[in-house]
Formats: sequence, structure tokens, C-alpha cells
Amino acid sequence: MSVMSGALLQAATVGGKVVAHNTPRYVATAKNLGAEDPAKTIEVSIWLQLHNQGQFDELTKSFYDASSPNYRHWLKAADIAARFGPTDEEAKTVRQFFTDHNLAIVKTGPSNFYVRARGTVGDVEKAFHVQLNNYQVSEKTMRANVRDPFVEGPAGDLTRAVSGLDTGEFEQQFIIRPTSLPTSRPATLVGAPAVAGVAQPGTVTSADLYSPQCFLGTEKVTFSENNDGEFPIGTYAGNTLNLESQTSPGCAYTPTMIQTAYNLTGLYNERKQYDGTDQTIAIIDWCGSYTILSDVNAFSAQYGLLQMSASGQQPVLGIIYTAPSFCIGYDNTEINLDVEWAHAVAPGANINLVVPPSASFQDVDAAEFEVVDTGLGTVLSGSYGSEEWGISTAELETESLIAEIGAAQGISTNYATGDYGDYTTRASVATVSAPADSPWATAVGGVSLALNANSTISWQAGWGTNWGIPAQMGTVTDPPGILGFEFGSGGGTSNCVYEDSNSNCTGGFPKPSFQAALPGSYRQVPDISWVADPYTGAAILISIPGLVPEQVWQVVGGTSLSTPMFSALWAIANQEAEFNGKPALGQAAQYLYSMSPGAIYDIVPVNSKHNVTASIEESTGTTVYDASAVLGGAASDSFISGIWNYPYEAFTAVVISFGSDCSDAAQTRLNDGTTCDSTAALTTQKGWDDVTGMGVPNAKAFADYFRNK
Repeated sequence: MSVMSGALLQAATVGGKVVAHNTPRYVATAKNLGAEDPAKTIEVSIWLQLHNQGQFDELTKSFYDASSPNYRHWLKAADIAARFGPTDEEAKTVRQFFTDHNLAIVKTGPSNFYVRARGTVGDVEKAFHVQLNNYQVSEKTMRANVRDPFVEGPAGDLTRAVSGLDTGEFEQQFIIRPTSLPTSRPATLVGAPAVAGVAQPGTVTSADLYSPQCFLGTEKVTFSENNDGEFPIGTYAGNTLNLESQTSPGCAYTPTMIQTAYNLTGLYNERKQYDGTDQTIAIIDWCGSYTILSDVNAFSAQYGLLQMSASGQQPVLGIIYTAPSFCIGYDNTEINLDVEWAHAVAPGANINLVVPPSASFQDVDAAEFEVVDTGLGTVLSGSYGSEEWGISTAELETESLIAEIGAAQGISTNYATGDYGDYTTRASVATVSAPADSPWATAVGGVSLALNANSTISWQAGWGTNWGIPAQMGTVTDPPGILGFEFGSGGGTSNCVYEDSNSNCTGGFPKPSFQAALPGSYRQVPDISWVADPYTGAAILISIPGLVPEQVWQVVGGTSLSTPMFSALWAIANQEAEFNGKPALGQAAQYLYSMSPGAIYDIVPVNSKHNVTASIEESTGTTVYDASAVLGGAASDSFISGIWNYPYEAFTAVVISFGSDCSDAAQTRLNDGTTCDSTAALTTQKGWDDVTGMGVPNAKAFADYFRNK
């Protein structure tokens, strides 16, 4: 019998509880790299059980039932703590469990919902009767417990989840507009951090250089093998993409353009200036930034937005560290993106930037709970996520509980659905992003946006881009070269919250009542979308030490862009409701499925008569390829493609498609995910769809809808 097995048997004799489904699923299949160093110091948290969880669930549901006398009669955090929360004595019992096992108390969370402690790996293993190993998970090394933890004594019945045994983390969902050709495997983060003193491709010193138009007419280009007239000779004709070139940084959207396109200016110009004044947006981003206040104010000066202050005069940018940060830096793209674009949409709103010390589930969950428990905003914006399939049930339920506590207090927790479609480029099965998957959260997806020269909308498509490279450095391929799916709005069905004894997924979060008309039994994401495609992305201003000037402009996308934009609009919707004597709105998703026509743009499939076609001449004759074949043959008729004359390699042409949240290539590279000719592919359609949810808010009509709600 192993030492650990003996410890489990001994634990059973003293009483306690196994904390079920508290082991990440990858432990069953990932390569075991061996035991974690027993001398390493780590922190772990016990989340305590609620009292009368079922009663709390039903009460929270009633707050969103217009026929209920409880409708929008929100609870205060103190009410939740008194009626449903863990008691002081229960928290004391958990603290005693830790100290009895040589673990030092770090803190007791707000309202006793969790207790956090610190100790060595060896002591943690003894306390919870687990073995902590390292595992190879894709390209990462991750620590995890081999089996579910066991909590001895009276603390066992008080424990709902143990956090910190594994090193699971959230990923930020931003993409700096790519300036290099895709690799054979999608990167976790795109856009390498700038090197001090070196201006990176895609970085410019003046926002005035950007064009509002990402599509400029049509063109025809011809390449021959070695560029000397040899066969094959390829001619490619179609839409012209206005991306970075040798003479221009290409297109990017600015606050002025977006405000015009979605009639935010109409909100700002109403009798009561609806710009988020007296509202607070809580944004969670880890590590921190030394320069965010000066950056957002320089950004604001460029576009005539209100200056933000550290305190006092509104709008205020509050920076709240939930623990000392050891990774604060100068070049944190996510923070600049979130703060600048929340401010761009709701320039009158206060922003609380809440900064956990790391991206770990343990740290971010604690930050989220601090937001909802202490009321740091009526909307929480989280531009991050992690694949549902790789997270333990206990962690997923903790994330969802935090969202539910927010919903019971009239707070909307809005999360990005991710940037990799159905995630089959990164996982063996289709999955969705957590915590956007919670029925109590609002899941924000993404679209591609084309504007006219006057900043009116030309078209919108569900975000999904594919690459083709028909000619590269003097090599002409016949048929045209393909790379397949690159990025796209995360979406689909929650399907991996619950599991059987063999760690096989058996189902997801139940479908909430507001999705009753959708197919299936489980939660579907997204609920709503906004601009996310980095090729039709937004300009941000960011400080990079060593550059002259230090503050430079970049183009960024991802659902990290759409999420703070929507969160800011939700703050304006709350402002409208409250100004007209109504209570705060709470969870946004509850309203989106029954809003008036015109409040949300329905995003449906798009196409263009000028999609890129090819004619390739060989010594034996000429072959003509239609627009789908140029991209690999799996694309439907519903997409838009264009030519980018790639500026970084001579004699290279790139074709990019828009509107395919799947692989356009029938025969794809390794790990290219679901093909567009599959019935399982994510696709836009009339009404709700698994790429854009209900669609994109028509900002003025959207916020005005809540004036008397």
C-alpha cells in the first residue's frame, strides 16, 4: 500500500469529507512529469458552503421575474452574508483546520466566504491527503492534485471547494493585430511584447495615421515563380484590404469612429447626457501597470474625452490591488485596452481597475468576489477565460457562484467568450470559455466591422478569420496555398461542467430561463457581441519604455475589446434606468433575448461579389479557382475575402477571409479545428447564433430601451 493510500484510510477513520470533483480533468490523460517539490511554498483556499443554496438560487431567479414581487429588489452583500453566508464560527473552524496542519492563515475573505492559507507543498499534501504532481498539458507544465482532496474533521462539511492545489490560470483574450504570417499552431498570445527601444511592426506614433476604412475597392495582382516569368503564373483578383503596408499603418477604429458608427453620440447629446456619469465599471486585470493613468489621459486628449483622475473629480480611475503585485509593468496591453475602450464608450463613468497578483484561478476568483461583495461596480468586466474542459467542476461552480452573488445584488458580470472559435484548435473536443459559461454571467463574443469613409457601418460579420498564402517570396502554389483558421469569436454549448467517475464530460451548466427558446438543455454562449476582429480592430495608446516617443499606438482586437465596450454600454443603460427612477438592471443577459427590434443588430451571414478568385497558368493550361477554393474549399458562399499585399516579404500575397468562425480549408494543417463544411461548425444565422449571440448593440436604441424598464 502506498503512503498516500494509507493516509487516506487513516483520514477516513477520523471523520471528514472528500471534496468531490475538485481535480482538473487533464490529470486523467496528461503526461505525469513527477512530484512537485515538497519544500515549495504555495497558497490554498477553502471556499465555504452556503446555507440554503437552493433557496438562494430561487430567490435570485425571482429578482429577474417581472411577475414576482421581488423583481429587481436586489439584496445587499450584508443580506446575503446574514441569510446564506458562512458564519464567523464556521470560518474559525476552517482557520483551525489550517493551523492544525501547519498552514499559516493569509486572510479570511469578505463575509467569510473563503479562508486562504500558506505552507509548503508537503504540508498541503498532508493536510488534504493528496499528491501534487506536475503534468504536461499541451505546451504548459501544470501542477495538480492526483485525486480529490479530503478535509478532516468538522471543516469537511463546511468545505465546498479547495482552490490553489492546481496552477490553473485564466488567459487574457486580446490579440495585437498580427504582422507576421501564422505558424502551424495558433499562439496563446499574439503580438510579442515590444522590445525596449525598438518600435515593433504595427506600432505608430500618431493615431492620425490610421484610416477608418479597412476595405478599399478591388485590385488584381500577378506573381510568377521566382518573379521571372516562370510557370506557374498566378493572378489573384478581389477586395483590397487596407492593412499595414510600407507606406501606411492601415486601418484602425478610434473612439470617434465607433461613437459615430453605433450612435453613441446620440446618447451623449440627449437632454440628460447619458455617458455613464455616476456609474462605476469594475475591470479585473492582473499584475498592474505603472502608466495606465497617463496613458488613458493621453488617449482621451487625442479624442476629446474627459480626463480621468486618481481621486476626487469624476471620472475617477481607481486602482485597487487585492494583494501586493510582483509583476506590475509598463507594457500591459490588456489593461490599456480595457480601460481606454471602456472609457471611450462611457466617458463619464468611473472605473475601478481591480488588480489580483496573478492570473491563477485562486487570485482572480478572490478579486471577482471582492468586486461583488464590496460593490466596486454595477458591472464587472472580465476580458479573460479558460477552456471549460480543463477545469474542475468545483472551480467552475465557484466561478458561477460568484456571478450569481453579483446577479443577486444587481451586478452584471460580463466575460469574454475567447478568441479561438469552438477551441478545437487547442483541445481535442469542442468546448467553451469559463467563466463566460455561467448561467449567471453575460457572455460577450465578437464581430468583424467594416466602416464607410464617414464612419457609418458598411457591414458586420461574425468574427472568424482564415488565411491563404497563394504566393510567398517568389513561390506560386497551385492550387493556392492555405493556412486555414486563425482566430474567431468563442461560442457553443457548455458541455463539460459535470463528469463521470472516469473524468468523462457528461454535461454543462443547465440552460437558463432566458435561453428557453434555444435548442438543447445546456447553457449556450455568447449572449451578445461587439467589435473584436484585430484586422478591423481598435487603436490603443500604450507606454513602452525606451521608445521615442514613449507613448505609441497599436491596433488590438479579441473579445478583450468587445467585453469592456459592452460593459461600458451596460453602465450607460444602468444610468438611464436609474435616472428615470428605476433600480439597477443586474445581469445583462437576462434582458437581451426579449429586447425591442432595432436595439440589437442581428448579425447574419455576409458575402461579397468581389471575393478573391485565382487564375493560375501552367505550361499545360490554366486553372480557375473560385473564392472558396482559394481558401481551401470548405468555405460556404457566406464570407468576405480580400487581398493583403504583405509588406514584410517580397513577392508575397495574403488572402484573409472574414465571417468564417471555422476552418475554410477542407484539408487543413495540424490542429486547424472544425471545418466550415461540418454541421458542427459555429455559424451566424438569423436570431441567436453561436458566434455572436443575439448580435451587436445599436448603442442609442439599446440604452434607451432601459429608460423606463
